[in-house]
Amino acid sequence: MRAAPSVPGGPTGRFRLGRLALEFAGGTVTGHRYPANFDVLHLDAGLPFAAVADGMGAGEGSRVAGTTAMATLVEAVRAAGGPDPRRLRAAVAEAQSRVRDAGARLAELTGCTLTALLVEPDGDLAWIPHLGDSRAYRWRGGPLEQLTVDHTMAWLGVVNGWYPADSVEAARARYHLTRYVGHPDRPEADLLAVTPRPGDRYLLCTDGVADQVAYDRLRTVLADADPAEAVRALLADSLAAGGRDNATAVVLHVHPDPPTAG
Repeated sequence: MRAAPSVPGGPTGRFRLGRLALEFAGGTVTGHRYPANFDVLHLDAGLPFAAVADGMGAGEGSRVAGTTAMATLVEAVRAAGGPDPRRLRAAVAEAQSRVRDAGARLAELTGCTLTALLVEPDGDLAWIPHLGDSRAYRWRGGPLEQLTVDHTMAWLGVVNGWYPADSVEAARARYHLTRYVGHPDRPEADLLAVTPRPGDRYLLCTDGVADQVAYDRLRTVLADADPAEAVRALLADSLAAGGRDNATAVVLHVHPDPPTAG
């Protein structure tokens, strides 16, 4: 059996919030198809906040969209000191404007996906803003749940019965995004609220992971490995599957916070 490709370690973080302890890890690889990595990863050093973005295409518009959207979101979250639903919506709207303005200057496709996870200071609630087809998953001891919806024509077609999931039509529609940062119509993001529980594992990933690593493998890795090991394994799997896209992953484990001695 061929050995899995080696993947360097990425950023990590630990936070104590209320009765919970959070353990984060993230990483990204370029893959074998593109000359550069147009994914953008953020794992905040001071806040329980992680995000992934995936530029559309392989040109300057892709790079500018991802970096602009991520910088806008990070700036807003840090200014607020954490997650706030109204400010998150405003931050995504501002990212839309900045990316559209950049696209007008570049005169080329300038857009990206954006998916983030932000946990409130007491640990009781987490927020997931989402645009595009980068995904958020949760494993809670049973099936692996995809929390986000792919904003693609393929998703709409399969859900509404226009064609089977394994059809040629679905494959053609896979990369036709209906919502993304930089879209001409400035679509608003989905904003999900979830309740972290001890034992939960969360995964944020771009389609370079979701499209190349099978569902059962995602579930097994999240269930069995610590966050840093899980990230390295998933990125290595994406390379072993062909590395046809940039691939980025963030894994969060939720633990009960043990009482302080004394």
